[in-house]
Amino acid sequence: MSDDPETARQIAELARDSRPLLVLDVDEVLLEFTVPFMRFLEAQGCELLLRSFRLTGNIVDRRSGSELNQEAVRSLIDGFFHAQREWQTATLGAREAVATLAAEAEIVMLTAMPHRYRDVRRLHLDALGFPYPLLTTETAKGPALKLLRGDSGRPVAFVDDIPHNLVSVREAVADAHLFNLMAFRDMRRLLPPLPDGIVVTDDWDEAAVKIAAALGL
Repeated sequence: MSDDPETARQIAELARDSRPLLVLDVDEVLLEFTVPFMRFLEAQGCELLLRSFRLTGNIVDRRSGSELNQEAVRSLIDGFFHAQREWQTATLGAREAVATLAAEAEIVMLTAMPHRYRDVRRLHLDALGFPYPLLTTETAKGPALKLLRGDSGRPVAFVDDIPHNLVSVREAVADAHLFNLMAFRDMRRLLPPLPDGIVVTDDWDEAAVKIAAALGL
């Protein structure tokens, strides 16, 4: 059971599928996040400093240089998600690569964001050429992926930019093939060391080949 009842409800609505399963994060995997978010912050008189792999503590007021607290950061993220269709574009090569993989695998998008933004994200992903089922979650991704896979034992791969999401899936689905993909590569130097078994990919050309091999496509 997913830790998030709304996520579980969304999963229950999906048609059953026996093909290999590919679960994709959205921000930094299918959609550019960091660069558009930086531009959004500039429009709000703020700036993201690349000092560590987190937002709170690294977003500052451009006039005073003071760090924004967690509540203020959360408010900015909410504003960005509300206006995402004005800012976010598809990551390079994602649409074509995923479409090719979709010929033989079930594709499901799993995004960590407030459920209230699911509809606007759905519209935006459709417009950018990602017509695959979309799940939102406000809790850990591992239990959601376990529920999504079910008892079939079919091969499953998961792609995300954030290490703790990958670890969460490993803890819930031990045999999942895990891939780290990050559109804004400058952030990679801020990542903690990734656990063994997580495959680091630089772009969708590389990721698609390795995902296909892992899923036996």
